[in-house]
Amino acid sequence: MSVLGLAFYAAEIARHELDIAQRTIVIPGLPESFKGFRIVQVSDIHFKEFTEASFVELVVHEVNALKPDLVALTGDFVSYGPFARHRSIGWAYECGELLTRIQCPQRYAVLGNHDCIVNEAAAKDAITSHGIPVLSNEAVPLERDGKRIWLAGITDALEGHPRPDFEKAIPETARRDDERVILLAHEPDILPTVAKYNVDLMLSGHTHGGQVRIPLLPPMMLPPLGVKYVEGHFQLGRTQLYVNRGIGAVTLPFRFNCPPEITVLTLA
Repeated sequence: MSVLGLAFYAAEIARHELDIAQRTIVIPGLPESFKGFRIVQVSDIHFKEFTEASFVELVVHEVNALKPDLVALTGDFVSYGPFARHRSIGWAYECGELLTRIQCPQRYAVLGNHDCIVNEAAAKDAITSHGIPVLSNEAVPLERDGKRIWLAGITDALEGHPRPDFEKAIPETARRDDERVILLAHEPDILPTVAKYNVDLMLSGHTHGGQVRIPLLPPMMLPPLGVKYVEGHFQLGRTQLYVNRGIGAVTLPFRFNCPPEITVLTLA
């Protein structure tokens, strides 16, 4: 394959080869009523820099077809890139409108570093004003048949204001009563800090899985706080981590050997 042919493949074909990854996550002590609970994770859309509205519409269609119990959106809805910030702010609202078509009634998000650089307040409003709560150092209870687990979310570890506050994000009752906690956190390399709080499952994005993966070579495009835990499933102590490869691309409109991902996590 020629260089031009490879570039065309990476930009127009591989960048749109959506992968639906299925994982079972065993959480000791999970209430029986939550066994089989399905979380669909979508991350790093980077709308309009390189991610077309039609591709986001396809992602939403696939998410709805999966019929999840919860949809977790783990940040970077837009990009801080070559375009003026005011354009990215407008695109954040367009992205939010497209995401309203997700039919799952339980939809929650956190912001990513690009969202915060563009305009943290506007990015949060773009998502929340379209019916998707953004968790900023806070948690909400998820209840089934009289049992409860917690979904928490923190501000972005690189660019968020205020800074991540785990004491606020993880409810005292969860720590005291040993209830199960799922945490949304954009950057995966904060796992060692998260593990100190006995979080059961952390969901992250940020890395794009490296975006361009040349066989026999390490990932070429990894951001700060996204170099140790690049993609997939990890565990540190009690805390499990899943890193989603994301939907979009940054810097260059290429993906190679690293397809965009929707993740289906089934709790057991």
